[in-house]
Amino acid sequence: MDRVEKMLGRMKASKLYRCVDWDPEGKAKDLVDKFNSASRSETMTRTGEYLGKLFAHMGKECYIEPPFYCDYGTNIHVGDYFYANTGLIVLDQCDVIIGDHAFLGPRVNIYCACHPIDAMIRNTGVELGKPVTIGDNVWIGGNTVINPGVTIGSNVVIGSGSVVTKDIPDSVIAAGNPCKVIRVITNKDKEYWLKQLEEFEADTGEQVKLEQD
Repeated sequence: MDRVEKMLGRMKASKLYRCVDWDPEGKAKDLVDKFNSASRSETMTRTGEYLGKLFAHMGKECYIEPPFYCDYGTNIHVGDYFYANTGLIVLDQCDVIIGDHAFLGPRVNIYCACHPIDAMIRNTGVELGKPVTIGDNVWIGGNTVINPGVTIGSNVVIGSGSVVTKDIPDSVIAAGNPCKVIRVITNKDKEYWLKQLEEFEADTGEQVKLEQD
């Protein structure tokens, strides 16, 4: 095992490591640059072609509005029907795992990267990372920051401008700095939105196919 492999292994294991030039030819950055400079029509139809080559996993029918930035890309896993609005930043020193039907507002920041609290150790240049996990059916409002080591459950809404520093359970609305649970999402929410959908269908004549829970 050479030094690059050693440091990358330590990084993904959330151990102290030193940053190394893991991509000396710059292929990963070139893919991101090509994606960000492509026309809108291209990015809408070719997100998977550009970023699917870089990500650890990209599900079906995913779309990211450019510009998009990441540190590695190879540690990002996104499920089916993923959508991210413009300005998504992912510092993916460790795995970032995002489930199906995740919607991210503009300028969401996901950070795995962190540094030692002690200044003397921090100033030596060693770093570490912690993984981030986001469940299925999650909507994250714009300008939200998700900090290292956080897990966000499934069926969650995160209010815009939130700073998520601790885990968020399933089926809640959470917001704030620091982000805290505001309330549980209940059947009353489903009933309300089903009525809104019925009104939409009646007014437009368009039928909407619902996926069963």
